[in-house]
Amino acid sequence: MPQGEYAAALKAGKKDIQTRAAAGLPTELPALDAILENVEIRGEVPLGLIDIPTDLIVGTKTVSRTTSFAPNFMPILDEGSEFSMKWNSLCNAHLQEGIRDPIKVYEYLNKYYVLEGNKRVSVLKYFDATSIPAYATRIIPAWKDTREIKIYYEFLDFYNETNINYLEFTREGSYRKLSHLTGHKANDRWSMDDRIDFRSCYNFFSDAFEELGGRKLSCTTGDAFLIYLGLFGYESVKKETTADFRKNLKKLWEEIELNFSTAEPEEKIDLKLDPTPDAKKGLISQILTASPSSVRAVTRIAFIHTKTTDTSSWTYSHELGRMYVNDIFHGEVETTSYENNADDADALAAIEQAIADGNTIIFTTTPVFLTASIKAAINHPEVKILNCSLNTSHKYIRTYYARMFEAKLLNGVLAGIMTDTNRIGYIADYPITSVPATINAFAIGVKMINPKAQIFLEWSTATENRGVDLTEKLYNMGATYISHLDMIVPQHATRAYGLYRVNGETPVNLAFPVLDWGKYYERIIRNIRHGTWNTESKSDTKKALSYFWGMSSGVVDVVWSPAIPAETRNLLETLKRSITRYDFNPFAGVLHSQEGTVQSDPQHRMSTSEIIAIDWLADNVNGYIPSIRDLIPEAQNVVRQEGIRREDDSE
Repeated sequence: MPQGEYAAALKAGKKDIQTRAAAGLPTELPALDAILENVEIRGEVPLGLIDIPTDLIVGTKTVSRTTSFAPNFMPILDEGSEFSMKWNSLCNAHLQEGIRDPIKVYEYLNKYYVLEGNKRVSVLKYFDATSIPAYATRIIPAWKDTREIKIYYEFLDFYNETNINYLEFTREGSYRKLSHLTGHKANDRWSMDDRIDFRSCYNFFSDAFEELGGRKLSCTTGDAFLIYLGLFGYESVKKETTADFRKNLKKLWEEIELNFSTAEPEEKIDLKLDPTPDAKKGLISQILTASPSSVRAVTRIAFIHTKTTDTSSWTYSHELGRMYVNDIFHGEVETTSYENNADDADALAAIEQAIADGNTIIFTTTPVFLTASIKAAINHPEVKILNCSLNTSHKYIRTYYARMFEAKLLNGVLAGIMTDTNRIGYIADYPITSVPATINAFAIGVKMINPKAQIFLEWSTATENRGVDLTEKLYNMGATYISHLDMIVPQHATRAYGLYRVNGETPVNLAFPVLDWGKYYERIIRNIRHGTWNTESKSDTKKALSYFWGMSSGVVDVVWSPAIPAETRNLLETLKRSITRYDFNPFAGVLHSQEGTVQSDPQHRMSTSEIIAIDWLADNVNGYIPSIRDLIPEAQNVVRQEGIRREDDSE
């Protein structure tokens, strides 16, 4: 029996080498000594006797042993050699009583390299053993500002809290996010029960993931598990069996594939900058295709909000859009508002209730509800669900947002003209996708007119500003012109919105951006009712679809005060027409951030995808982009869904 096993193992080893050679990959087993030749080491830490995952044993310690094994640790020396006899002997021992003697390994970057026991590893890998007892020594590299090292240092912190060594992630922040999703705070020690529950849950998931072909994806099992946990919740996931995981993973598979595609962001997301034109029908065609039942058909549409119109300008603006939809589609649609949903669970319950109430189109109006929207869409493919967020790679829903940076650029130009102190205030809310671009567009607008002016940035959601009158704070810093909210709450009327002048008394408004959600929703609904929705997203593509409309679509505008001089107004209107025609891009040419030059080519124009991804501040901005720890709890929930710095998304 063992002799036959060696022949099979030898065949597997040679096949691995041939496959890797054909793919242009290294054909030798990695040797740690060679890997560390030019690596600065911070130190070594003995880990004692631990179980190590066989999947993470990837090489040998010394170069001399690399000639005996293929990269998959299968043997490559001929049958009848002394090596093959020893391998067969170990194989026989494993089949009779199991290999129990620990091996000796070095761990580096969460991978293991064998010092003693290479043949034991080969035999156990051949028989698909999941783990091997080993005396391990950890080699810690010196800190470097690289993705690989940063992820490894996050793993070290996670290991100190959990003693878990079988999880691999490919993205920064994943270990912290996992701790958050499992209900643990930073530096919390996991109990033995915590580790047992998690291992059991992870093993069930891993089995299902591998059965469905997870090894072929460009992500680790840990990466996929993190997405799964984020959607279904740890308490629910702990109760699932392999069959449950398999069923849900089949629904979620395209989501995982898209999320971890190696394509560039613009290749993952079909970004629609303008509405798709309606398909035109002739009058005779319309008469012939119309039927009494189709004319009477009423589309039920739900809007899911996180707050109420009394407490949130954001909710109020979307509710104005909903009321506009009722008027413009009178008798054709019926809308319902589901307000005051505090968290993801409330949002999911509201979506489920909306579906039960017969709504076939659902708008969830905040990024906080992204996870709930995806989960509901997976379970209800017959319902069209759209989430008000941006640049998220999700196949099962569509997202929508507006190019507010266009309007903010114009406000910046006006502020640069009007300032009498060269100090201009800017109050932002959430450090999420596209917000830095909006701040920078304002700053660029100021700099176009007034290179000496400086912008002083404050965040209304920062913990340090809780209860602070930011208008007064900025005025005391010398800012007499301030950019703030784009919308107000009627019950809490204020003049502190848009671009306004302060002089110690009542603010005087000069301009404010307008985001017409009514027109936005009208066009999306028309596309759905006319069938354009189906032609916008091709069935043979796995791209997510995101609407990102701006001035060219008529959904974004700026309202000017009559007090603005006519000459200034003409300049602003000329620039607005140029933006609307896509003739002017504020992020073209040489650009400077607080840290230095971020774009040196005077001919380069940032694409919309590049603008969305901006995570820096212009050099004439005094301020910073806060991390999640600097924000109030409500803001932290928003940032976890759409934060621009994903490595900060979990505490």
